[in-house]
Amino acid sequence: MEEDKSRRKFIKNTAIVTGAVLVGCKTGATVLNNDPPHPDNFQGPIEFKQLPLPYDFNALEPHIDKMTMEIHYSKHHTAYINNLNKALAEQKVTEGSLEKIIANISKYTTATRNNAGGHWNHTQFWKWMRPNASGTYAGKVADAINGQFGSLDKFKESFTDAAMKRFGSGWAWLIQKDGKLEIVSTPNQDNPLMDVADVKGKPLLGIDVWEHAYYLKYQNLRKDYITNWYNLVNWTEVASLL
Repeated sequence: MEEDKSRRKFIKNTAIVTGAVLVGCKTGATVLNNDPPHPDNFQGPIEFKQLPLPYDFNALEPHIDKMTMEIHYSKHHTAYINNLNKALAEQKVTEGSLEKIIANISKYTTATRNNAGGHWNHTQFWKWMRPNASGTYAGKVADAINGQFGSLDKFKESFTDAAMKRFGSGWAWLIQKDGKLEIVSTPNQDNPLMDVADVKGKPLLGIDVWEHAYYLKYQNLRKDYITNWYNLVNWTEVASLL
C-alpha cells in the first residue's frame, strides 16, 4: 500500500515538473537555463521571413530600373533568407534575433555569416531608399552630417570614395561610433554590426555596390549608379537611427 502511494506521488511530481518546463518554453525553442541546443531535444530552427518591399518595383525609376529592383528583391534577397534558414537549420540554431546572430557572427558558419548579412543589409537597404526623396535632408540628420563633414556635398564626396574603392562586391556605410559619424566599407555581405568587422558601429546608411544592384542599367559605371542613388536616399530613415 505504501509502495503504491509513493509511486503515485512520484508520477504526480514528475507531471508537475514536466508541465512547468513546457509552459516556460516557446514553440520551437530547445534552450533551457541558457544551455546550448542538443540534437536529442531539437524541435525545429528559427526561421526568418522577407518583409514586403515598401514601394513598387518601378517606384525608384529612373535612378534604379524596375527589372533590377524585381531581381534584386525577389531573387537575391529571397535567396539570402532561404539560405540563412537552411544554414541555421543545419546548425540547429533555435533562437536569437537576426541582430544578435550578426553581433556574434564569428561563432557561426561562413554560410550563416554571408546570408545573415545579406538578409539584414537588404532589409535595411530598402528602407534607406524612397521615391522622390530629395527633399528629406533636414533637421538633426542634416545638422549631424554638416557638423561632421562640413556639408552634404562633402559627405557625398567621402561616401562615394569609400563605395568606389570597395574592390569587388561589398557595401559602403555611414556609421555612428562613439557619438561621431564615420564612413567605412565592408566586403561581401559583412556589415559594421558584426564582431568580425574591422570598424564596428551602428549603420545609419548603406549602399549596395554588388554588381547585381546596378549592372542592368549602369553596366560597369558604378560611379553613375552611386551619383544617381543619392536622389533616392531616405534621410528621414537615417534620422530615425541617430
